Amino acid sequence: MFKALADESRRRLLDLLHLENGRTLGELCEHLSMSRQAVTKHLNVLEEANLVTVVWRGREKLHYLNPVPLHDIYERWIGKFERPRLEALHALKKRLEEEDGNGQG
Repeated sequence: MFKALADESRRRLLDLLHLENGRTLGELCEHLSMSRQAVTKHLNVLEEANLVTVVWRGREKLHYLNPVPLHDIYERWIGKFERPRLEALHALKKRLEEEDGNGQG
């Protein structure tokens, strides 16, 4: 998954799907300055990483963002490192407010 996210064009595709899910290849190509074949290759990498899922509607292939793997990364790696920082900021804010309240009394 990290390999899929490492490429700027693939991140742009994910951003486009986040803005409007269920886009066709043609709709995605309108926002990128590369060939349809290149976009298709990037979408295939994202599909293999389970970051994009597809639904066929007749002959149209619609691409959807799958946020679950990203959420899993957040929970496992980012969230646990962010939590102590937020707790420290909260404690600092509380202490400063207490000191401010004691100084005014």
